Amino acid sequence: MKSKVVRQNVVFVLAMILTTIYLFWRLFFTLPLHDGVWNVVAGVLLLVAETVTIATTFDLFLQRIRMKRFHLELPEIAAEDYPDVDVLIATHNEEIDLLYKTVSACTFMDYPDKHKVHIFVCDDGNRPEVAEMAAGLGVGYIGLENNTEAKSGNYNNALKHTGSAIFATFDTDMIPRHDFLMKTVPYFLLPEYVKEGGVWRRREPDEMDGDTAIGLVQTPQSFYNPDLFQFNLYAEHIVPNEQDFFSRQVNVMRNTSNSVAYTGSNAVLSRKAMEDIGGFPLNTITEDFETSLRMQQLGYTTYASDEVVSSGLSTTTIPAMIKQRTRWARGIIQSMQNAHPFRRGKLSVTGKISYLGTFLYWWSFANRLIFILAPILFALFDFRIVVAGIEPLLLIWLPAYAFYAGAMRYLSGDMRNQRWSQVIDTILMPYLIVPVLLETLAHPPAHLPCD
Repeated sequence: MKSKVVRQNVVFVLAMILTTIYLFWRLFFTLPLHDGVWNVVAGVLLLVAETVTIATTFDLFLQRIRMKRFHLELPEIAAEDYPDVDVLIATHNEEIDLLYKTVSACTFMDYPDKHKVHIFVCDDGNRPEVAEMAAGLGVGYIGLENNTEAKSGNYNNALKHTGSAIFATFDTDMIPRHDFLMKTVPYFLLPEYVKEGGVWRRREPDEMDGDTAIGLVQTPQSFYNPDLFQFNLYAEHIVPNEQDFFSRQVNVMRNTSNSVAYTGSNAVLSRKAMEDIGGFPLNTITEDFETSLRMQQLGYTTYASDEVVSSGLSTTTIPAMIKQRTRWARGIIQSMQNAHPFRRGKLSVTGKISYLGTFLYWWSFANRLIFILAPILFALFDFRIVVAGIEPLLLIWLPAYAFYAGAMRYLSGDMRNQRWSQVIDTILMPYLIVPVLLETLAHPPAHLPCD
Protein backbone atom coordinates (compact mmCIF):
# COMPACT_ATOMS: atom_id res chain seq x y z
CA MET A 1 0.00 0.00 0.00
CA LYS A 2 2.82 2.40 0.91
CA SER A 3 4.59 1.74 -2.40
CA LYS A 4 1.35 2.50 -4.26
CA VAL A 5 1.02 5.85 -2.48
CA VAL A 6 4.65 6.70 -3.28
CA ARG A 7 4.09 5.79 -6.95
CA GLN A 8 1.00 7.99 -7.10
CA ASN A 9 2.81 10.91 -5.49
CA VAL A 10 5.67 10.58 -7.99
CA VAL A 11 3.16 10.73 -10.84
CA PHE A 12 1.54 13.83 -9.31
CA VAL A 13 4.88 15.61 -8.97
CA LEU A 14 6.06 14.69 -12.49
CA ALA A 15 2.70 15.75 -13.91
CA MET A 16 3.04 19.19 -12.30
CA ILE A 17 6.64 19.63 -13.48
CA LEU A 18 6.02 18.52 -17.07
CA THR A 19 2.78 20.45 -17.37
CA THR A 20 4.43 23.61 -16.09
CA ILE A 21 7.15 23.21 -18.75
CA TYR A 22 4.37 22.72 -21.31
CA LEU A 23 2.64 25.97 -20.25
CA PHE A 24 5.88 27.94 -20.51
CA TRP A 25 6.44 26.46 -23.99
CA ARG A 26 2.90 27.42 -24.96
CA LEU A 27 3.39 30.97 -23.70
CA PHE A 28 6.74 31.73 -25.32
CA PHE A 29 6.78 29.62 -28.48
CA THR A 30 3.27 28.76 -29.72
CA LEU A 31 1.19 31.96 -29.79
CA PRO A 32 0.35 33.19 -33.33
CA LEU A 33 1.82 36.66 -32.75
CA HIS A 34 2.35 37.35 -36.47
CA ASP A 35 -0.97 36.08 -37.85
CA GLY A 36 -3.36 38.93 -37.15
CA VAL A 37 -5.29 40.26 -34.18
CA TRP A 38 -8.09 37.70 -34.15
CA ASN A 39 -5.67 34.79 -34.32
CA VAL A 40 -3.76 36.26 -31.36
CA VAL A 41 -6.96 36.77 -29.38
CA ALA A 42 -8.07 33.19 -30.02
CA GLY A 43 -4.60 31.87 -29.17
CA VAL A 44 -4.41 33.80 -25.89
CA LEU A 45 -7.91 32.72 -24.87
CA LEU A 46 -7.01 29.08 -25.45
CA LEU A 47 -3.81 29.44 -23.43
CA VAL A 48 -5.67 31.13 -20.55
CA ALA A 49 -8.28 28.36 -20.56
CA GLU A 50 -5.55 25.71 -20.43
CA THR A 51 -3.69 27.53 -17.64
CA VAL A 52 -6.77 27.97 -15.46
CA THR A 53 -7.80 24.34 -15.93
CA ILE A 54 -4.33 23.03 -15.10
CA ALA A 55 -3.85 25.38 -12.13
CA THR A 56 -7.05 24.18 -10.43
CA THR A 57 -5.95 20.55 -10.73
CA PHE A 58 -2.49 21.36 -9.33
CA ASP A 59 -4.20 22.35 -6.08
CA LEU A 60 -5.97 18.99 -5.99
CA PHE A 61 -2.73 17.11 -6.68
CA LEU A 62 -1.00 18.85 -3.77
CA GLN A 63 -3.93 18.20 -1.46
CA ARG A 64 -3.94 14.53 -2.40
CA ILE A 65 -0.21 14.23 -1.67
CA ARG A 66 -0.68 15.73 1.81
CA MET A 67 -4.04 14.16 2.64
CA LYS A 68 -2.88 11.35 4.96
CA ARG A 69 -1.14 13.81 7.28
CA PHE A 70 -4.40 15.63 8.00
CA HIS A 71 -6.56 12.66 8.94
CA LEU A 72 -8.26 13.00 12.34
CA GLU A 73 -8.80 9.77 14.23
CA LEU A 74 -12.24 9.36 15.76
CA PRO A 75 -11.61 9.23 19.53
CA GLU A 76 -13.10 6.56 21.79
CA ILE A 77 -14.79 8.53 24.54
CA ALA A 78 -16.54 7.50 27.74
CA ALA A 79 -20.33 7.12 27.45
CA GLU A 80 -20.93 9.78 30.10
CA ASP A 81 -18.87 12.32 28.12
CA TYR A 82 -21.17 12.30 25.10
CA PRO A 83 -22.80 15.76 25.12
CA ASP A 84 -26.39 16.73 24.40
CA VAL A 85 -27.02 17.16 20.71
CA ASP A 86 -29.88 18.80 18.83
CA VAL A 87 -30.93 17.28 15.51
CA LEU A 88 -32.48 19.90 13.23
CA ILE A 89 -34.40 18.78 10.14
CA ALA A 90 -35.19 21.67 7.81
CA THR A 91 -38.37 21.54 5.73
CA HIS A 92 -40.20 24.06 3.61
CA ASN A 93 -42.86 22.53 1.40
CA GLU A 94 -41.63 18.97 0.85
CA GLU A 95 -43.98 16.02 0.82
CA ILE A 96 -44.88 14.55 4.21
CA ASP A 97 -43.95 11.01 3.13
CA LEU A 98 -40.42 12.11 2.25
CA LEU A 99 -40.02 14.03 5.50
CA TYR A 100 -41.40 11.12 7.52
CA LYS A 101 -38.59 8.81 6.35
CA THR A 102 -35.90 11.22 7.51
CA VAL A 103 -37.49 12.03 10.87
CA SER A 104 -38.18 8.37 11.57
CA ALA A 105 -34.59 7.41 10.75
CA CYS A 106 -33.31 10.11 13.13
CA THR A 107 -35.25 8.54 16.01
CA PHE A 108 -33.31 5.30 15.51
CA MET A 109 -29.83 6.82 15.70
CA ASP A 110 -27.58 5.19 18.31
CA TYR A 111 -26.37 7.18 21.33
CA PRO A 112 -25.21 6.15 24.81
CA ASP A 113 -28.01 8.17 26.40
CA LYS A 114 -30.91 8.71 24.01
CA HIS A 115 -32.33 11.37 26.36
CA LYS A 116 -29.46 13.60 25.25
CA VAL A 117 -30.64 13.54 21.62
CA HIS A 118 -33.24 16.22 20.90
CA ILE A 119 -34.83 15.98 17.46
CA PHE A 120 -36.71 18.92 15.97
CA VAL A 121 -38.56 19.37 12.71
CA CYS A 122 -37.91 22.97 11.61
CA ASP A 123 -40.85 23.91 9.40
CA ASP A 124 -40.92 27.39 7.93
CA GLY A 125 -44.18 26.46 6.24
CA ASN A 126 -45.79 26.20 9.70
CA ARG A 127 -47.95 23.32 8.47
CA PRO A 128 -50.35 21.64 10.93
CA GLU A 129 -49.89 18.26 9.26
CA VAL A 130 -46.11 18.44 9.84
CA ALA A 131 -46.64 19.33 13.51
CA GLU A 132 -48.99 16.36 13.79
CA MET A 133 -46.45 14.03 12.18
CA ALA A 134 -43.71 15.24 14.55
CA ALA A 135 -45.91 14.65 17.56
CA GLY A 136 -46.72 11.18 16.32
CA LEU A 137 -43.02 10.33 16.10
CA GLY A 138 -42.29 11.85 19.50
CA VAL A 139 -40.01 14.65 18.26
CA GLY A 140 -40.08 18.42 18.65
CA TYR A 141 -41.65 20.83 16.19
CA ILE A 142 -40.48 24.40 15.53
CA GLY A 143 -42.79 26.27 13.22
CA LEU A 144 -42.07 29.57 11.54
CA GLU A 145 -44.36 31.93 9.66
CA ASN A 146 -43.48 34.59 7.12
CA ASN A 147 -39.86 33.51 6.81
CA THR A 148 -38.07 35.85 4.41
CA GLU A 149 -34.56 34.50 4.96
CA ALA A 150 -34.90 31.02 3.43
CA LYS A 151 -33.03 28.14 5.07
CA SER A 152 -30.83 30.48 7.12
CA GLY A 153 -33.88 32.07 8.68
CA ASN A 154 -35.34 28.65 9.44
CA TYR A 155 -32.20 27.39 11.17
CA ASN A 156 -31.50 30.67 12.99
CA ASN A 157 -35.02 30.53 14.38
CA ALA A 158 -34.46 26.91 15.46
CA LEU A 159 -31.23 27.83 17.26
CA LYS A 160 -33.18 30.35 19.34
CA HIS A 161 -35.45 27.54 20.57
CA THR A 162 -32.75 24.95 21.30
CA GLY A 163 -29.68 24.93 23.51
CA SER A 164 -27.36 21.93 23.04
CA ALA A 165 -23.64 22.64 22.59
CA ILE A 166 -23.62 20.84 19.23
CA PHE A 167 -26.30 20.25 16.65
CA ALA A 168 -26.77 18.19 13.51
CA THR A 169 -28.54 19.39 10.38
CA PHE A 170 -30.43 17.31 7.84
CA ASP A 171 -32.27 18.14 4.66
CA THR A 172 -35.69 16.63 4.22
CA ASP A 173 -34.46 13.91 1.87
CA MET A 174 -31.27 12.92 3.74
CA ILE A 175 -31.67 9.75 5.79
CA PRO A 176 -29.03 9.11 8.50
CA ARG A 177 -27.79 5.65 9.32
CA HIS A 178 -28.08 4.37 12.87
CA ASP A 179 -24.43 5.15 13.69
CA PHE A 180 -24.41 8.74 12.36
CA LEU A 181 -23.99 10.42 15.75
CA MET A 182 -21.48 7.85 16.99
CA LYS A 183 -19.30 8.52 13.92
CA THR A 184 -19.39 12.33 14.22
CA VAL A 185 -19.97 13.62 17.77
CA PRO A 186 -16.70 12.22 19.27
CA TYR A 187 -14.65 14.50 17.00
CA PHE A 188 -15.83 17.46 19.07
CA LEU A 189 -14.17 15.91 22.15
CA LEU A 190 -10.73 15.77 20.52
CA PRO A 191 -9.45 18.81 22.50
CA GLU A 192 -10.35 16.92 25.68
CA TYR A 193 -8.98 13.48 24.77
CA VAL A 194 -5.53 12.15 23.91
CA LYS A 195 -4.35 8.76 22.65
CA GLU A 196 -1.44 7.17 24.47
CA GLY A 197 -0.13 3.68 23.83
CA GLY A 198 -3.08 2.93 21.57
CA VAL A 199 -5.60 3.85 24.29
CA TRP A 200 -7.72 6.98 24.47
CA ARG A 201 -7.94 8.81 27.81
CA ARG A 202 -9.42 12.07 28.99
CA ARG A 203 -6.88 14.87 29.36
CA GLU A 204 -6.15 16.41 32.73
CA PRO A 205 -7.24 20.06 33.14
CA ASP A 206 -3.74 21.35 32.42
CA GLU A 207 -3.43 19.14 29.32
CA MET A 208 -6.40 20.49 27.39
CA ASP A 209 -5.71 21.28 23.73
CA GLY A 210 -6.53 24.96 23.50
CA ASP A 211 -5.34 25.23 19.91
CA THR A 212 -7.98 22.92 18.42
CA ALA A 213 -11.61 23.95 18.24
CA ILE A 214 -13.86 21.85 16.01
CA GLY A 215 -16.38 24.02 14.21
CA LEU A 216 -18.12 21.36 12.15
CA VAL A 217 -17.83 17.79 10.93
CA GLN A 218 -19.18 17.14 7.44
CA THR A 219 -19.95 13.59 6.32
CA PRO A 220 -20.14 12.60 2.63
CA GLN A 221 -23.27 13.14 0.60
CA SER A 222 -24.38 9.74 -0.63
CA PHE A 223 -27.49 8.86 -2.61
CA TYR A 224 -29.85 5.91 -2.52
CA ASN A 225 -31.21 6.47 -6.03
CA PRO A 226 -29.33 6.55 -9.35
CA ASP A 227 -28.43 10.00 -10.58
CA LEU A 228 -29.69 11.43 -13.86
CA PHE A 229 -27.06 9.75 -16.03
CA GLN A 230 -26.94 6.43 -14.19
CA PHE A 231 -30.73 6.11 -14.46
CA ASN A 232 -31.22 7.10 -18.09
CA LEU A 233 -28.20 5.16 -19.36
CA TYR A 234 -28.92 2.07 -17.24
CA ALA A 235 -25.36 2.45 -15.97
CA GLU A 236 -25.71 2.52 -12.18
CA HIS A 237 -22.96 -0.10 -11.78
CA ILE A 238 -20.71 1.36 -14.48
CA VAL A 239 -20.83 5.14 -14.10
CA PRO A 240 -20.17 6.59 -10.61
CA ASN A 241 -22.64 9.08 -9.16
CA GLU A 242 -21.43 12.40 -10.52
CA GLN A 243 -21.48 14.08 -7.08
CA ASP A 244 -19.38 11.43 -5.33
CA PHE A 245 -16.07 12.87 -6.49
CA PHE A 246 -16.53 16.15 -4.65
CA SER A 247 -18.22 14.76 -1.57
CA ARG A 248 -16.01 11.74 -0.97
CA GLN A 249 -12.72 12.92 -2.47
CA VAL A 250 -12.34 16.66 -2.99
CA ASN A 251 -13.98 17.76 0.25
CA VAL A 252 -11.95 15.23 2.24
CA MET A 253 -8.75 16.45 0.59
CA ARG A 254 -9.64 20.00 1.65
CA ASN A 255 -8.86 18.94 5.23
CA THR A 256 -5.24 19.67 4.28
CA SER A 257 -5.98 23.40 3.97
CA ASN A 258 -8.84 23.65 6.47
CA SER A 259 -11.16 24.71 3.68
CA VAL A 260 -13.80 21.98 3.97
CA ALA A 261 -17.20 22.97 2.58
CA TYR A 262 -20.28 22.51 4.73
CA THR A 263 -22.90 21.16 2.35
CA GLY A 264 -25.96 21.90 4.46
CA SER A 265 -26.95 18.41 5.51
CA ASN A 266 -25.67 15.32 7.37
CA ALA A 267 -23.22 17.44 9.33
CA VAL A 268 -22.68 18.29 12.99
CA LEU A 269 -21.83 21.85 14.06
CA SER A 270 -20.64 23.65 17.17
CA ARG A 271 -23.17 26.09 18.62
CA LYS A 272 -20.37 28.32 19.93
CA ALA A 273 -18.78 28.48 16.49
CA MET A 274 -22.15 29.33 15.01
CA GLU A 275 -22.68 32.09 17.57
CA ASP A 276 -19.19 33.44 16.91
CA ILE A 277 -19.94 33.90 13.20
CA GLY A 278 -23.30 35.51 13.98
CA GLY A 279 -25.58 32.64 13.00
CA PHE A 280 -26.30 31.21 9.58
CA PRO A 281 -25.30 33.84 6.97
CA LEU A 282 -27.84 35.86 5.05
CA ASN A 283 -27.57 37.53 1.63
CA THR A 284 -26.44 34.32 -0.05
CA ILE A 285 -28.20 31.33 -1.54
CA THR A 286 -25.47 28.97 -0.31
CA GLU A 287 -25.56 29.70 3.41
CA ASP A 288 -23.94 26.33 4.09
CA PHE A 289 -20.79 27.12 2.08
CA GLU A 290 -20.44 30.55 3.70
CA THR A 291 -20.96 29.07 7.18
CA SER A 292 -17.88 26.87 6.91
CA LEU A 293 -15.85 29.68 5.32
CA ARG A 294 -16.64 32.08 8.15
CA MET A 295 -15.78 29.44 10.77
CA GLN A 296 -12.41 28.88 9.12
CA GLN A 297 -11.74 32.61 9.08
CA LEU A 298 -12.14 32.61 12.88
CA GLY A 299 -9.67 29.76 13.27
CA TYR A 300 -12.11 26.88 13.78
CA THR A 301 -11.21 23.48 12.40
CA THR A 302 -13.71 22.15 9.87
CA TYR A 303 -13.36 18.46 9.11
CA ALA A 304 -14.76 16.23 6.37
CA SER A 305 -14.91 12.55 7.24
CA ASP A 306 -14.70 9.91 4.53
CA GLU A 307 -17.19 7.42 5.96
CA VAL A 308 -20.69 7.44 4.51
CA VAL A 309 -23.27 7.52 7.33
CA SER A 310 -26.34 8.89 5.51
CA SER A 311 -28.04 8.69 2.14
CA GLY A 312 -30.19 11.13 0.23
CA LEU A 313 -32.14 11.68 -2.94
CA SER A 314 -30.22 12.69 -6.07
CA THR A 315 -31.66 14.91 -8.80
CA THR A 316 -33.24 12.89 -11.60
CA THR A 317 -34.06 15.45 -14.31
CA ILE A 318 -31.92 17.81 -16.38
CA PRO A 319 -33.95 20.93 -15.39
CA ALA A 320 -33.51 20.04 -11.70
CA MET A 321 -29.77 19.51 -12.15
CA ILE A 322 -29.35 22.78 -14.04
CA LYS A 323 -31.30 24.66 -11.37
CA GLN A 324 -29.20 23.05 -8.63
CA ARG A 325 -25.84 23.81 -10.28
CA THR A 326 -26.83 27.37 -11.17
CA ARG A 327 -27.77 27.92 -7.54
CA TRP A 328 -24.44 26.50 -6.35
CA ALA A 329 -22.46 28.62 -8.81
CA ARG A 330 -24.22 31.88 -7.97
CA GLY A 331 -24.29 31.19 -4.24
CA ILE A 332 -20.62 30.29 -3.91
CA ILE A 333 -19.58 33.44 -5.76
CA GLN A 334 -21.95 35.46 -3.56
CA SER A 335 -20.51 33.92 -0.40
CA MET A 336 -16.92 34.59 -1.44
CA GLN A 337 -17.81 38.18 -2.22
CA ASN A 338 -19.49 38.49 1.19
CA ALA A 339 -16.72 36.89 3.25
CA HIS A 340 -13.58 38.05 1.35
CA PRO A 341 -11.57 34.86 1.96
CA PHE A 342 -8.45 36.33 0.33
CA ARG A 343 -8.26 39.35 2.64
CA ARG A 344 -9.85 38.46 5.96
CA GLY A 345 -9.48 36.05 8.85
CA LYS A 346 -7.06 33.27 9.72
CA LEU A 347 -7.11 31.32 6.48
CA SER A 348 -3.74 29.83 5.63
CA VAL A 349 -2.04 30.38 2.29
CA THR A 350 -3.12 26.88 1.24
CA GLY A 351 -6.65 27.70 2.32
CA LYS A 352 -6.70 30.83 0.15
CA ILE A 353 -5.33 28.84 -2.78
CA SER A 354 -8.07 26.28 -2.26
CA TYR A 355 -10.75 28.97 -2.34
CA LEU A 356 -9.19 30.49 -5.44
CA GLY A 357 -9.53 27.05 -7.03
CA THR A 358 -13.17 26.95 -5.93
CA PHE A 359 -13.81 30.29 -7.61
CA LEU A 360 -11.99 29.30 -10.79
CA TYR A 361 -13.86 26.00 -10.99
CA TRP A 362 -17.06 27.79 -11.89
CA TRP A 363 -15.22 29.46 -14.76
CA SER A 364 -14.25 26.04 -16.09
CA PHE A 365 -17.48 25.98 -18.08
CA ALA A 366 -16.30 29.04 -20.02
CA ASN A 367 -13.00 27.20 -20.53
CA ARG A 368 -14.91 24.27 -21.96
CA LEU A 369 -16.62 26.56 -24.46
CA ILE A 370 -13.18 27.76 -25.59
CA PHE A 371 -11.93 24.17 -25.94
CA ILE A 372 -14.94 23.34 -28.12
CA LEU A 373 -14.66 26.45 -30.29
CA ALA A 374 -10.87 26.25 -30.90
CA PRO A 375 -10.89 23.29 -33.35
CA ILE A 376 -14.03 24.66 -35.01
CA LEU A 377 -12.32 28.00 -35.66
CA PHE A 378 -9.32 26.17 -37.07
CA ALA A 379 -11.26 23.74 -39.27
CA LEU A 380 -13.96 26.05 -40.62
CA PHE A 381 -12.44 29.53 -40.52
CA ASP A 382 -8.74 28.79 -40.92
CA PHE A 383 -7.76 30.34 -37.58
CA ARG A 384 -4.16 29.63 -36.67
CA ILE A 385 -4.48 29.35 -32.87
CA VAL A 386 -1.35 27.34 -32.00
CA VAL A 387 1.99 27.48 -33.81
CA ALA A 388 3.87 24.21 -33.26
CA GLY A 389 5.76 21.54 -35.16
CA ILE A 390 5.60 17.80 -34.64
CA GLU A 391 8.94 17.56 -32.79
CA PRO A 392 8.08 19.89 -29.87
CA LEU A 393 4.65 18.28 -29.63
CA LEU A 394 6.25 14.88 -29.15
CA LEU A 395 8.95 16.16 -26.80
CA ILE A 396 6.88 18.59 -24.66
CA TRP A 397 3.15 18.07 -25.09
CA LEU A 398 3.04 14.25 -25.19
CA PRO A 399 4.94 13.56 -21.90
CA ALA A 400 2.97 16.31 -20.14
CA TYR A 401 -0.32 14.93 -21.41
CA ALA A 402 0.57 11.33 -20.49
CA PHE A 403 1.55 12.13 -16.90
CA TYR A 404 -1.30 14.60 -16.44
CA ALA A 405 -3.82 12.00 -17.60
CA GLY A 406 -2.26 9.41 -15.27
CA ALA A 407 -2.40 11.85 -12.36
CA MET A 408 -6.06 12.55 -13.05
CA ARG A 409 -6.82 8.82 -13.03
CA TYR A 410 -5.10 8.45 -9.66
CA LEU A 411 -6.94 11.49 -8.36
CA SER A 412 -10.36 10.30 -9.50
CA GLY A 413 -9.99 6.66 -8.47
CA ASP A 414 -13.31 4.85 -8.70
CA MET A 415 -15.25 7.98 -7.70
CA ARG A 416 -15.17 9.65 -11.08
CA ASN A 417 -15.27 8.71 -14.73
CA GLN A 418 -13.32 11.29 -16.74
CA ARG A 419 -15.32 10.72 -19.91
CA TRP A 420 -18.71 11.11 -18.24
CA SER A 421 -17.47 14.05 -16.21
CA GLN A 422 -16.69 15.86 -19.46
CA VAL A 423 -20.11 14.94 -20.87
CA ILE A 424 -21.82 16.36 -17.78
CA ASP A 425 -19.78 19.56 -17.86
CA THR A 426 -20.55 20.03 -21.55
CA ILE A 427 -24.29 19.65 -20.91
CA LEU A 428 -24.20 22.18 -18.07
CA MET A 429 -21.90 24.63 -19.87
CA PRO A 430 -24.49 26.74 -21.77
CA TYR A 431 -26.54 27.26 -18.61
CA LEU A 432 -23.74 28.30 -16.26
CA ILE A 433 -21.55 30.72 -18.22
CA VAL A 434 -23.93 33.69 -18.06
CA PRO A 435 -24.98 33.29 -14.37
CA VAL A 436 -21.32 32.98 -13.32
CA LEU A 437 -20.35 36.04 -15.34
CA LEU A 438 -23.24 38.16 -14.05
CA GLU A 439 -22.75 37.09 -10.42
CA THR A 440 -19.03 37.86 -10.60
CA LEU A 441 -19.65 41.30 -12.09
CA ALA A 442 -22.40 42.07 -9.57
CA HIS A 443 -19.76 43.26 -7.07
CA PRO A 444 -16.65 45.40 -7.56
CA PRO A 445 -13.50 43.60 -8.72
CA ALA A 446 -11.83 44.53 -5.42
CA HIS A 447 -13.57 41.54 -3.88
CA LEU A 448 -11.35 39.21 -5.89
CA PRO A 449 -7.90 38.05 -4.69
CA CYS A 450 -5.48 40.82 -3.84
CA ASP A 451 -2.69 38.95 -2.06
